[in-house]
Amino acid sequence: MRTLVVEDEPTLQAQLAEALAAAGYVADCADNGVDAHFLGDSEAYDAVILDLGLPRMDGITVLKKWRAAGRTMPVLILTARDSWHEKVAGIDAGADDYLSKPFHMEELLARLRALIRRAGGHASAEIACGPLTLDTRAGRATLDGQTMTLTSHEFRVLAYLMHHLGEIVSRTDLVEHIYAQDFDRDSNTVEVFIARLRKKLPPDMIETVRGLGYRLVAPDGNK
Repeated sequence: MRTLVVEDEPTLQAQLAEALAAAGYVADCADNGVDAHFLGDSEAYDAVILDLGLPRMDGITVLKKWRAAGRTMPVLILTARDSWHEKVAGIDAGADDYLSKPFHMEELLARLRALIRRAGGHASAEIACGPLTLDTRAGRATLDGQTMTLTSHEFRVLAYLMHHLGEIVSRTDLVEHIYAQDFDRDSNTVEVFIARLRKKLPPDMIETVRGLGYRLVAPDGNK
């Protein structure tokens, strides 16, 4: 899953990016509102962490511009402590949740997981597809109760498919959501990750929809 971190304080930005990477996310970063608006308007993100006090363009303006342009990715805003007016303004501008500084990184990650799950229509922290389960809290996939051994990219591909169960996901979608913005993207490598996952999953769980992409489905007789 791919995230955008918009924070102008270098130390906090680095801490957020590091925590997200450790949790299995891809994280792009921006330290000002102009760059943030451009990235959010031109790249595909599963969620955004947005500080409101930004140089060049404030976070509220950035968020309003995204929503006016039809960008619907979940946005978690970071506000100053006890700044209730910032929280209200952020929610009114289209934010999905807020967190006051200072905060515990574990809480931020939990809120982010919840936003991404809800965006995909999943209420539980665990997403199941037949014998396959994705634990979004632990960043772990299990098959028949046994933890799967996956590379970071295999996990990202599987997690994206799990969050979009039954939906057709194109190779372009996968490329956009498993790589950072500055990564040398190659859609052909997605086929390699899909092939590796198929060897680790029951037959036919990952369907190829000719000309369109891939779809994750439960094996026959399972739900």
